[in-house]
Amino acid sequence: MLLSEIYAATRPALSVEFFPPRTPAGEVKLAERIPIIAALRPAFVSVTCTNLRCKTVEWSARLRDEFHFEVMTHLTCIGYSADEIRAQLDELRTLGIRNLIALRGDPPPGETDWTPHPQGFHQAIEMVRLAREAGDFGIAVAGFPETHPQAESPEGDIRRLKEKVDAGADVIMTQLFLDNDSFHRFVDRCTAAGITVPIVPGILPFKTVAQLRRFTSQLAQTYHGPTRIPAALEARLAAVENDDDAAFELGVDWATEQCEDLLAHGVAGIHFYCLNESLAVETIMHRLGYPRT
Repeated sequence: MLLSEIYAATRPALSVEFFPPRTPAGEVKLAERIPIIAALRPAFVSVTCTNLRCKTVEWSARLRDEFHFEVMTHLTCIGYSADEIRAQLDELRTLGIRNLIALRGDPPPGETDWTPHPQGFHQAIEMVRLAREAGDFGIAVAGFPETHPQAESPEGDIRRLKEKVDAGADVIMTQLFLDNDSFHRFVDRCTAAGITVPIVPGILPFKTVAQLRRFTSQLAQTYHGPTRIPAALEARLAAVENDDDAAFELGVDWATEQCEDLLAHGVAGIHFYCLNESLAVETIMHRLGYPRT
């Protein structure tokens, strides 16, 4: 099923994101986690592309063929010429993988500035146009509830997002956020701009306080702007700073509270950034009543 068909048929559509393991041990670990996620019957799973040598397409095909998931593959502009991206689209079509998320991509580790390939694309919208012209793909694009810090303004950020939708994107999937008010304001701005495709919130259940602070710090450095931890969460983090077990429970509780509020507001779906773990997502989905019969 294409993304447009998934969101038309399943509301809310819950989905889970994996990344290609970097080591043999990581591959074994992920292979053990996947059946747990499969038992929850997510509407689809996605596979990220973290660098030029990652096994995104290989793992996308494996998740579909071995575990029978609907799959969405990440495609980024970084390091690829336009012809190489066309070849990737041809490969996906040959494999029968028809859903993708078109991303500009982040600078490589250790770099702060984004440099396009000399024969490549400068923005994700170029990839959206290519994928729409290349065939019958389901296309997602990224959205930023707290505004992409490299945008000229919040209004400019929404204008660029609408341009990607008008170019052929079927769904918007957001960067992680920890304050639901930022997501609701983002949806209001999108609606006012005439954006009508599904807007799917991305949720990260953090495992430890150190992990959360490291992750939000990395995002802030990548995008040259803040990733906000709301005051209500900061107050609760202080009580579990040195207790990883309690922090894990708080991460599950906070994410569950986010999901309950989002579902009450009628979101089209929720996309979980599981970081190749299963327990937190499994617990949250069970609390939300999944899998549903």
